[in-house]
This record gives sequence, C-alpha cells and structure tokens, in this order.
Amino acid sequence: MSAAGSTGLPSYGELPAAAGAPAGSSWDLWDDGNLAGTLNLLTPERVRRASACIRTGRVFPLDHDLTVPDPPVFQGRRPLRHEVVSSSGRAFDDVISDFNTQSSTQWDGFRHFPHPDHGFYGGLPGERHGVGHWAGRGIAGRAVVADLDRWAAGRGRPLRQGEHDPIGVGELDACLAAQQVRLEEGDILLLRTGWLRWYRELPAPERPGAPGGPAPASPGLEPVPEMAAWLWDHHVAAVAADNPALEAWPPHRQGFMLHPHLLALLGIPIGELFDLEALAADCAAAGTYDAFFTSAPLHLPGGAASPPNALAIR
Repeated sequence: MSAAGSTGLPSYGELPAAAGAPAGSSWDLWDDGNLAGTLNLLTPERVRRASACIRTGRVFPLDHDLTVPDPPVFQGRRPLRHEVVSSSGRAFDDVISDFNTQSSTQWDGFRHFPHPDHGFYGGLPGERHGVGHWAGRGIAGRAVVADLDRWAAGRGRPLRQGEHDPIGVGELDACLAAQQVRLEEGDILLLRTGWLRWYRELPAPERPGAPGGPAPASPGLEPVPEMAAWLWDHHVAAVAADNPALEAWPPHRQGFMLHPHLLALLGIPIGELFDLEALAADCAAAGTYDAFFTSAPLHLPGGAASPPNALAIR
C-alpha cells in the first residue's frame, strides 16, 4: 500500500496496517520493504513546498559538537578520542577512536531499539536495517519547532530540568496553538525542552552522566500510548528533541516506553540531543516556527544510529 496523502493513511486506532502485523504497527504500509518508515512521507512535492519556509536564508546547524555531552549521558558509552596524525609530515588526517554514534546529537535508527515481543520494524532481522538506507535517500522537508521550554516558562511553570517531567499531548497541542503553527502531514517535529542549554550552563563537575552512574533524569514526552497515537495521527515524518531520550527519563514510572513503539512498531525515526537553541530563539523573535530542514546521516550499512548532520534554513 502507498500513502499518497492524509486520506490514505490509517489512524492509530485503525492499525495494524497489514494482516498479521502487531497492534499499533505500520508494518508493510510502505512500498520500500519497511526500511524508511515514515520518512516515506517526505515526498518530492512536500520537499518542494517546504522551500517556502525559507524567508531570510539564515542557516542553523542542529548538531552539537561530537564531544558533548562529556561524558556521554548513558552508561557504557565512551567519549570519542580524536587524534590528528600525519604519515608524511605534509598532509594531516583525523583518527577518531571509540566513536559511538549515539554519544552526541543523533538519529536513532530502526536497528537501535527492538520491541521486546515483536523485534525490529517490519519484522525484519536487525541486519536488514541500517541508517545507510536513510542516507541513500536523504532527509529533507518542513520542520516545525515546538518551543516547550519557552512556552512553559511563559505560563509560570518552567519545565523541571534534571527531573522526570513528562510533557503530555495536551501540552503539545497548547504549545503549538500558542505559537500559531500547524503541524502538517510529513513534517519533522523538533521539540525544545531546554535540557541541552541547562546541561551546558552547569559547571563541569555538576553535569550528569558520571561514568558508571545512572542516566540523567530529564523532561520529555510523556511515555504513554496516547503520545504514540498523537505522533502517528499527526503523521510526522520524524520527531527529535534536545534532551537525551526524547521521552521523559527515566521512563519506567508509567511502565511504557515510546522507543519500541515509535521505532519498532510505527517506524518513526527518533532524534536526540539536537541543538535547537539558536533556531528556537530566531523562531520566537520572528513569530514563525517552521523551517526548511535537511539531514544527511552517515552512509553506514547496518548502522544503528547516526549523527544527523542536520540544518534548519529560515
């Protein structure tokens, strides 16, 4: 089945899309063999229309430098080691060791997080997936910024950094309404929680993520089935945030995680630790909250994740 427009996509309540697939899954909805999921919504026509978001030509890189956070915020991920070497004394090369593609700004690929009961997206073996498939098609389209941190602070209830502070679907709707921006089918949704700004402002000894310690608590999307339904029913092409895990962390308080439902069942790419500060400030100053978005993941066959190499152009 192909999805040509909003009327061609089932609602979350109508899933699964194919007979025999798990409940709440979009398996076999697309014609590409379950390799790109909702990135299939980034059609040439939608990419062309997204160019209307370019008003000033200002460019906002969304990747943080590869050394931040330092140390990486999840246990077992080591910081990269960078050497500049020369074999001839004339030309110099970079050698990067211990490079974990999920230690800084990242896309979680479909090989990153299987569903505990149903495995990887589309029921495929993990080795069939890989960010190389996404790199081969490229990612471009309209991005919508939901500046949750600025919106919440304006309501007198700032998001609680360093704590599990879930953001529900009602808050997403209210933030987008206050910004007077409409989320359209095939958009990339960018969520600013303010976590990365908070992290960078902490003195180095106070930053969370000490080796061997627990992952830091953070505000993020509420990990409940209603959130998975909201994202699917808005038919986003991808969703990314500036916090460590997209969803509020740790997620176990509700007994539900968004990761396996978005990645393995719905095929929605997840972005984490995106640097949205300058982009969000420009959106707030202009009163417009969309941008032309591009991302060129690493062309890494079988890769579980990748730096996004993402730009927003306004």
